[in-house]
Amino acid sequence: MTQTEASKKKERALLRLRESVPRLCRSLDVSPPPRTEGWEHAFDSKLLPRISPDFPLMAAVCGGGSSGKSTLFNALAAAPLSPVGGSAGINRRVLVGGCKRTLQRDDIVSVLFAPFGCPPEPISSTAQLAEPGCPVYAAAEALPSGLLLLDTPDFDTGARGRYTNREVTRQALEAADVLIYIFTNSNYNNRDNTDFISKMLTGIGRRRSFLIYRAYPSFSDEQVREHAMVVARNLYGEEVNEALVGIYRADEDNDVAAGRKPMSLRPVPPGGAGLLEALAAIDPRKERGSLQDAIVSDVLESIRAITDRARLRRAALGLYLDALRLAQSRCVAAALRQMPMDAVMRRFADIWLATDPAHIRLMRKAGGIVEAPLRLLTALARKTGSKAEKEPAWTGSEFEKAVEEDLISALHRLYAQAVGPEVSAAGPLSDPAVRRMEQTAAAVLSAPEGGPGGGPAMEAADGGRELRFRVPAPGELDEVRKKLEQRPWLEIAESVLRHKDRIVRFSAELDRELGELAASLRKQMGFWGQVRQTFSALLNILPATAAVTYVLHTGDPAGAAGIKVKLTGLFGLHDLYALVAIPATSGMKKADRRQLESLLIPMARAWLTRKLDVVRGLFEAQITGPIEQAGRDRLREAKTLIEEIERDLNRCEEQK
Repeated sequence: MTQTEASKKKERALLRLRESVPRLCRSLDVSPPPRTEGWEHAFDSKLLPRISPDFPLMAAVCGGGSSGKSTLFNALAAAPLSPVGGSAGINRRVLVGGCKRTLQRDDIVSVLFAPFGCPPEPISSTAQLAEPGCPVYAAAEALPSGLLLLDTPDFDTGARGRYTNREVTRQALEAADVLIYIFTNSNYNNRDNTDFISKMLTGIGRRRSFLIYRAYPSFSDEQVREHAMVVARNLYGEEVNEALVGIYRADEDNDVAAGRKPMSLRPVPPGGAGLLEALAAIDPRKERGSLQDAIVSDVLESIRAITDRARLRRAALGLYLDALRLAQSRCVAAALRQMPMDAVMRRFADIWLATDPAHIRLMRKAGGIVEAPLRLLTALARKTGSKAEKEPAWTGSEFEKAVEEDLISALHRLYAQAVGPEVSAAGPLSDPAVRRMEQTAAAVLSAPEGGPGGGPAMEAADGGRELRFRVPAPGELDEVRKKLEQRPWLEIAESVLRHKDRIVRFSAELDRELGELAASLRKQMGFWGQVRQTFSALLNILPATAAVTYVLHTGDPAGAAGIKVKLTGLFGLHDLYALVAIPATSGMKKADRRQLESLLIPMARAWLTRKLDVVRGLFEAQITGPIEQAGRDRLREAKTLIEEIERDLNRCEEQK
């Protein structure tokens, strides 16, 4: 790859970065770190104008009030283009001087004025410069074709700490390649002035400068140089030798100050080139090359810092979505505290009997022997007076009412989490998803500045078996969360309750799963095993189910023996379980209990899985779905942008 091809590749990468980094900040609501503030302005005003290899050298004349800037500008331009006088702060605009051929090139003039946000405009009268406004330009044939000269307003004129022209001066100085700093005996050691110029010279990118000392004629060259070096060290510190191009003196002269005579400059020490000659000798490409490298290095460092913060912000957004899903999983579980296990068992019994082989159905028809054991067992149950059979079975309406109460209560808890300032949720440490959340939270908490927008909180819960997360709601999702908050609560609740039947009723999917369970059990039995299961074992279970209750995770089946039912696939949680409690007074034999478990656990899991899916779908449709979608869109967009930015950063650094 040739040097030209490499430069073009780097230029394209830089231009893409200028577009993609602000998009990333908008996507994730990222505020750039303090040390990177102003990188966009530096990119536009310092970097873009220097990408073109034939762009002329830009030299800005600058200094404090009444230091002689306009007088120096006119002397270099060999024309009275800028008004001069004894009062400070006469000029309020930037004046650009250049030869006519240079100023007639649209590609130069448009780029030249881009940092100011103004269209290029030629000067019509020197009186224009006394009024604030956009920069203007004027032809000066004495200037070389490769040089543009900028006359800047005073940067220290004003009152009570407010500087009148500092902003427009800052724009001009930041756009320049080289600075021509003129000062007097009264302000050469003014730290406020030199601090401002120093920031322009070394803030983002490092530029060289000429120093012009308007000194008393009685000062020796050694005194002039001594005072000039004080200024140079204030500007550049220890790097003064590499950054200082030359020192010139302009002796005080009343005729010069009054505009009756041009300013005369002499190099210090004597024998050097004149200022205009020295400016013309600077190779713009070489000057911009070193300056551009410094600016690019600073800009790339700023972009990396911004990208690191965006990556952290993206992790925080992902953590919020994970916490919201975790909170939703608990609310979904809480909505299904009631379980009609006896109805599920009876439904399974119906499916089992309906799928009996033909010879078994023939045996039933022959003697009606199925009903006899059932009647016998029912009578026996009444005689034993066990606690299980004494508890009345729920009616359909009672079950539906209990489900409705739990459903609305869980829905409201999830709604409060979604519209609140933070999400609070706990999950078991044994779950891999919770472990990943722990790692993400730790990374955000350990980041500099405490993480963007305030970090999450994380603490142990449930005797160390769980982790509880409190994650602030990210600003990126404020709009969609606000829309949810503006929806009437009654409308949300009614929308969920309209689908209550999908929770309390049996479904074709559940029947299919129970049918698959029946088929699986039959495969494990021989002929006589199926006969015994049909006529005896299955029917022995049915009375026991009348007292079976369902408690989800946090339930406390006091005084009962429990069958733990593991549930998987619910938002990545692997430690959610149901507890089917069988009263200890039921007097079941150990063999009967094992037989009950072999049927009850898969049936409970089949019912729960289907109903959990239904409730989750309802909660997502009414509450979390739009938030999840907006968050996933932001995560996906940010991931793509971060990858693109990383590739372009690497391309730029490869071409250093």
